[in-house]
Amino acid sequence: MRYFDLHCDTMTECAQRDIPLRDNNLHVSLKTVEGWERYVQCYAVWLPDDLRGEPAWQRFLKVARRFSQEVQDNRDCLTQLRAPGDLDRLEREGRHGAILTVESGAALGGTLEHIQDLQRLGVRMCTLTWNGATEIGRGVTAPGTTGLTDFGRRAVKAMEQAGILVDLSHASPELFWDVAELAEHPLVASHSNAKEICGHPRNLTKDQFLAIKKSGGLVGLNFYKAFLNDRPDQASMEDVLRHGDYFLSLGGEDVLAMGGDWDGADLPPDMPGLSAIPALYQLFLRHYPESVVEKLFYGNAARVFRAENLL
Repeated sequence: MRYFDLHCDTMTECAQRDIPLRDNNLHVSLKTVEGWERYVQCYAVWLPDDLRGEPAWQRFLKVARRFSQEVQDNRDCLTQLRAPGDLDRLEREGRHGAILTVESGAALGGTLEHIQDLQRLGVRMCTLTWNGATEIGRGVTAPGTTGLTDFGRRAVKAMEQAGILVDLSHASPELFWDVAELAEHPLVASHSNAKEICGHPRNLTKDQFLAIKKSGGLVGLNFYKAFLNDRPDQASMEDVLRHGDYFLSLGGEDVLAMGGDWDGADLPPDMPGLSAIPALYQLFLRHYPESVVEKLFYGNAARVFRAENLL
């Protein structure tokens, strides 16, 4: 089985709690995937909403250093993907891949020059906000009706020029549509579900999904209970399929991917971590052809990163 996941907070947990990536009690552990054909994971550096300016940048650097150390410590099975051709080489060599990403543009510390630093360190995707407002714009739970700031407009342009995908999970509606109008490259919502199925503010409307589809981008299904079901305590793996069904009904066969939100969310009891992915794959196979399921679990994400000449 091949699996490409657009979002986890595992590396932040490893850095903050000094937990090894290889063998742990987190949602993501390299030991869990030892028998998998291919596993590519986007490891996000998460910035809480109480960090801004230089402290936010220093937090990013701390987690990024831990990411580099984990890649080095696990080089027998893990490779950082950061340049064109890396994904092809990974697939030939039979190892797993790690992509460094950012969750909250607060990581920039309000300084556009840090975008080049992100590029140099191999960051290939950046969520513009977490739930609050950043120097870039307003997150989904921040008060007000504003979207991108002037700094945010410059940052989006600079990210696209630097080969960093713009991630709109956590964006306020105004921020989402400002970016959709401005961006020239595919849009991504790395870990967001369908508001039609679960009404949480973090989920995507039909029009938002269609805008991402039109851009040639990606939407990663999120496994967080509160985003899966309006009654979170009743959430299960079946709800992931329900959200997938809806997005596929909108023509999302080439858009839909996985964005588990591992180690950043409370998951359904039948999804304790990566160990649940083979069962989720089989659940989708009972409803869709293998050619479609393979796109959702690996192919769509791999295609977009390749098409953008990022990997």
